[in-house]
Amino acid sequence: MNPTLRAVMLFSLMAGLFLIVGFGQSWSVALTIFNLCLISAVMALGVNIQWGYAGLFNVGTMGFVALGGVAAVLVSKAPITDAWVAGGGDLAIAAVLTILTIAAVVLTYRRTEKGPIRNLAITAIIVLGYFPIRLFYDPAVLAIEAVRPAYEGYLGGLGLPILFSWVVGGFFAAGAAWVVGKIALGLRSDYLAIATLGISEIIIAIIKNEDWLTRGVKNVSGLPRPVPYEVDLQQTDWFIDAVANLNDGVLAALTGTERTGVLNQLVIESSSIFVKLSYSGLFIVVLIIIFTLSTRALNSPWGRMMRAIRDNEISANAMGKNITGRHLQVFVIGSAIVGIAGAMLTTLDGQLTPGTYNPLRFTFLVWVMVIVGGSGNNMGAVLGGFFIWFFWIEAEPIGVWFIDFSTSWMAGDNPVRLHLMNSAQHMRLLIMGVVLLLVMRFNPGGLLPEVTKRFGAQK
Repeated sequence: MNPTLRAVMLFSLMAGLFLIVGFGQSWSVALTIFNLCLISAVMALGVNIQWGYAGLFNVGTMGFVALGGVAAVLVSKAPITDAWVAGGGDLAIAAVLTILTIAAVVLTYRRTEKGPIRNLAITAIIVLGYFPIRLFYDPAVLAIEAVRPAYEGYLGGLGLPILFSWVVGGFFAAGAAWVVGKIALGLRSDYLAIATLGISEIIIAIIKNEDWLTRGVKNVSGLPRPVPYEVDLQQTDWFIDAVANLNDGVLAALTGTERTGVLNQLVIESSSIFVKLSYSGLFIVVLIIIFTLSTRALNSPWGRMMRAIRDNEISANAMGKNITGRHLQVFVIGSAIVGIAGAMLTTLDGQLTPGTYNPLRFTFLVWVMVIVGGSGNNMGAVLGGFFIWFFWIEAEPIGVWFIDFSTSWMAGDNPVRLHLMNSAQHMRLLIMGVVLLLVMRFNPGGLLPEVTKRFGAQK
């Protein structure tokens, strides 16, 4: 089948599934899933750049997602003045000492010949730098976390519009990826996977335990929105008038308090839908921009070079290509996109909840999106993001419906039926496994496999 026609058919199927949820459950639920699918598609594009373009097996995705979430807090929340007064100065001194220690280590590493003398010098610098850093850092943290710990206890942020955090989240993730890449990209693929997973766990552990930065597991809630609040819309004349005009047929037959009550309910429901549509518009813009740039990069000489390195690293190295340097490029770019998605996700949630960043669970889910959609194909990554996240959310109601339907011939108090109904909510992992197995069995390259051109033909 023609790849374009196949893509149109599959995306039309996804649109049909959203319509079924909208009519069968509610449009609010359908839009909630749609927004999460958009963010998932952005994450899948980032992982696809690393795996589909260059064959880098990065299982530290959630660490970069978490950095995007941290960016949302540090950019959008207002600074806590009392916390800065209590410990900001000492914390700044500790940060300067840390930078100087790192600079001294790097300088010593570069200026000293390899051997025991260099190792001893670097060890001495680290030990000598550690104690003065802790001398300022520990009292600063205690002072900051003691400032109204029930609902603050951290430094806050810059108080800027939260949309800026999407860019900052990309830079945070890119910076971390550069450090990780300089250390780990020389390793074999299986060691790279272990290293990235370990570093992801370290990042998330820091976010969970450093309360002065992000309140840790106490969470940061009430992040400012880039879209209106429902309660504000419900009190705005133009919005109420618009809802009344759109539902004129329903309201025309009502009068008095009955009409007012129905209109108020319609305004409440419409405000939720309006906010979700506003988020959808922002996320679609980001997805289109990243998809367009990713596709242009893939079709450029740089993209062809990356695929050549992926397919035959030895030959590419023999032709003078800097394999490690190119891998570092693609690792940083893919991680930056994942960081943007992390900031988008925290923006949508309106809060940072470090306890929800589960590397093994959600990293696996993003990888399934790329594999099922079609690694190496940007359109496939987007489709995989939509397809997998939709079924991840809808697996539970589908499981309940399936068990109820298949056991409808049993008595209501039948123990087998009761056991199956109680277990229906656990169908999610089973359905995900079945979906993955079916796709891999009948479409090993994914729903939209990578299209390569050789000698003018598509294969």
